[in-house]
Amino acid sequence: MSVRSADLAIEARWVLSPTGDGVLDHHTLIVHEGRIADLLPSALARRRYEPLALLERPSHLLMPGLVNARVSLGSSAQAHAGAGAGAVAAADAELLGIAQLLRSGITCCAHVGPRPRELAQLALEQGLRLCLALPIGAPAGGGGTGDPRDSLSEALRLHDEYRAHPSISTAFALPDPNALDDAMLAHIATLSVEIDSGVLAPLHASSREIARSISQHGLRPLARLERAGLLTPALAAAHMTHLEPADIELAARAGIGITLCPQADLEAGDERAPLEALRAAGLRLSVGSGASLGGRDGDLWGDLKLLMLASRGTLAPQELLALASVGGARVLGLEESIGTLEVGRAADLVCLDRSGPGARGSADTLRALLLGAAHDLVSDVWVAGRQLICEGAFTRLDWPRLAARLDAPSDSASTPSGGYR
Repeated sequence: MSVRSADLAIEARWVLSPTGDGVLDHHTLIVHEGRIADLLPSALARRRYEPLALLERPSHLLMPGLVNARVSLGSSAQAHAGAGAGAVAAADAELLGIAQLLRSGITCCAHVGPRPRELAQLALEQGLRLCLALPIGAPAGGGGTGDPRDSLSEALRLHDEYRAHPSISTAFALPDPNALDDAMLAHIATLSVEIDSGVLAPLHASSREIARSISQHGLRPLARLERAGLLTPALAAAHMTHLEPADIELAARAGIGITLCPQADLEAGDERAPLEALRAAGLRLSVGSGASLGGRDGDLWGDLKLLMLASRGTLAPQELLALASVGGARVLGLEESIGTLEVGRAADLVCLDRSGPGARGSADTLRALLLGAAHDLVSDVWVAGRQLICEGAFTRLDWPRLAARLDAPSDSASTPSGGYR
């Protein structure tokens, strides 16, 4: 048997199977040129491959990186700083948001919020995979002029800049669809098809939003977007907590994606999304933090725990993890690149250490992680095969220096951002 070369081999005690339906014992993942090249039993891998680097993780679960399908990077730090002596500088707040995502095992996110150009540069520097959801008609205080034409022009410029980028994609974001007239919605629908771009929007998130849509436009939000041509598989609708059976039927017929934001909905005092009905309708589901973090970070483990408890055992742990990995990839149009450990996918990976007490309490490896403090168990993170966290330490980000700046914010720093949900 000829020995093959590879860039990296990761030997793990447990590996989430590529199909997501179980856990493999004592397997090795082979990474070459940023992509998954093989997954096989560790004993066989030792005979078949000669990697440049071999990492042994004897008490760890190796799984795909998580995908936060809706978050506003920087809003958590800004919310904390708003009541303090001074606001955190916008770049440091965003850098903290990136650090929080990576440290919790999130390797890709859809950022809905201000400063997309600056955020893209920070993501590139730190290695985070990013979908820039470019706000159209940003609310006052959200970093835009409020004129949909200006923000649309900027969105198209950014799309052109990152059209072929391997780790940054773009989408249109509609922070408040009610604030956009029918002509603008129809124009965005046409552009979405022409440039093959996704559209992200909070929909049916409250009874107030629905009443406003009916009062101003004569239709419920989903029906109005259907009239404008926006109800397509390219749409990722967030929250979706206030739904009638006809709404779910319309969403399923159109094939839209849905981003569940259970912690944000609970924090806002809203109802929870009808998970069972959405699953029964066959809709593509993902998980996100919501664009207003209110002091929370972008960690998805709390959202997954809420979904597990709300499902009352009808959702298996591996199904929940799939919502936050391949589910997010599908909703953001990235399913051909990330979301599973299949050969050929980008090596966006996470290791969680089960050696401590936080991961115990259940014989079921995945259930223990979802019920425990999984956020604190992340030991290693890779994006496209580049290791960004090694045994709990950042490899690129200078955390001590950033922490020092966060602890002593400048009075001249920018004011908190807001207006997105």
